[in-house]
Amino acid sequence: MSNRAELLDLAAGLFLLCAVAILWRRDVRAQTAWLSGQGIALAAIAAILGAQDARPDLYGVAAGVALLRAALLPTLVRRAIAARAEDRESAPLINVGASLLAAVALVLLAYTVAQPLVRLEDTPAARALPVGLSVVLIGLLILVTRRKALSQIVGFLLLDNGITAVAFLAAAGVPLLVEFGVSFDLLLAVLVLRVLTARMRNLFGGSDLDEMRELRD
Repeated sequence: MSNRAELLDLAAGLFLLCAVAILWRRDVRAQTAWLSGQGIALAAIAAILGAQDARPDLYGVAAGVALLRAALLPTLVRRAIAARAEDRESAPLINVGASLLAAVALVLLAYTVAQPLVRLEDTPAARALPVGLSVVLIGLLILVTRRKALSQIVGFLLLDNGITAVAFLAAAGVPLLVEFGVSFDLLLAVLVLRVLTARMRNLFGGSDLDEMRELRD
């Protein structure tokens, strides 16, 4: 049991590390690489919880998470990057240093907010719950501070990974069909966002959302 708790802590730590790395990097290709790593960490969390609770269905969830969130979704984002100018977030609303400081503050906030839940049920999953909340907040930070549509798609995927991690850790996993249903909804949303991004690039020569707001009829 102790070894599994240590493995869960390790997977949760890697999950949070990937989120911070995504916030740190401006290159969208590099962000998708870290997003793939985070998908693997999320799948590991589901598999470890399945081993702890003797729930074989969570192994199926882990396999689905690895396929969708570590492989398919990051690949779709990579394919949406057509021009070199779209590869990099050149002018975020706040710089990298300020973003990392904000991430530290958000992690501290998540741990503070989650303490009552951790004290209520002192289990390895409950102790890792603040990590999921931290990733949710970091995903929101990326959504509100990035200008490029592709960067915001990455933030959206990061936010969804955090929500999924919270569901796993707070409820000891979710039913297989529920996870697959949510995942396919996410896949559909990313496909739609990819199409819209491609159309913006074709029509306006880029996907900087601030530039879109400045357009006039």
